[in-house]
Amino acid sequence: MAVLMGGPSAEREVSLATGRNCAEALRVAGFNVVEIDAGSDLPGRLEALKPDVCFNALHGRWGEDGCVQGMLEWLRLPYTHSGVLASALAMDKERTKDIYRAAGLPVLPSVLAAKDEVRARHVIEPPYVVKPYNEGSSVGVWIVQSDNNGPPQLDDAMPETVMVEAYAPGRELTCSVLDDPAQGARALTVTDIVTEGWYDYDAKYKDGGSRHVVPAELPAEIFDACMEYALRAHKALGCRGLSRTDFRWDEARGLDGLVLLETNTQPGFTSTSLSPEQAAHCGISFPELCRLLVEDASCQR
Repeated sequence: MAVLMGGPSAEREVSLATGRNCAEALRVAGFNVVEIDAGSDLPGRLEALKPDVCFNALHGRWGEDGCVQGMLEWLRLPYTHSGVLASALAMDKERTKDIYRAAGLPVLPSVLAAKDEVRARHVIEPPYVVKPYNEGSSVGVWIVQSDNNGPPQLDDAMPETVMVEAYAPGRELTCSVLDDPAQGARALTVTDIVTEGWYDYDAKYKDGGSRHVVPAELPAEIFDACMEYALRAHKALGCRGLSRTDFRWDEARGLDGLVLLETNTQPGFTSTSLSPEQAAHCGISFPELCRLLVEDASCQR
């Protein structure tokens, strides 16, 4: 068993934490584990090692966007989590929205725009959010309020094309979907993420950065809709193993105020991560969750 972790993306540190946690849990579950920091020599290392399964603990571009998945398909090595197409679609936020719309799922208005154009003028009416269309973990997110003096002066680290999305007020909710080899795909539960401000990188990964209410204290209609929408998103994108779909809910608008933000095909497994917490609420321990993902591993050869 090889646990792939680290890598060159902006989410490298999160991936290292995820990988170490998963490797430890897999050893508890009885697997013989080799930890691999995924660099440019990864194909050669895997060819030499010839693991039975690769546990993909990578996050961000290259490890989560279909690239590593394609390499593992080429090497004919079974791997955990989603395949090439689902990984690529879910990492591209605009393509994800296309799939959501086709499946009848509610989304926010958004446009793709050149970075320089976003710096020069408001491409949509404030308030809005500017973010890379192919990153995760709230990397590079800007919030532009109605009372801002002007358009955001994005830093040079932002990609040349960004997503500009209408700002959704309200509560931050999330729901994980697990492919259980015995039971099939099922939504686990809904978490209400409580923060002092924006649910940014620090709020996601620093101890005390946010508080998780599991299960979320919501009207039954909203709770059930989150569960249903997350499962529909998982299936529409073609996800496998484990996914987590994030929502915003404007309480003042009832069900009409619930919108999908994105689906994460490789949720974090750190000490503050949401999916393992939801699994634990459903009676699935961390080692058992990792074992289920290994049992679901495959390659589409």
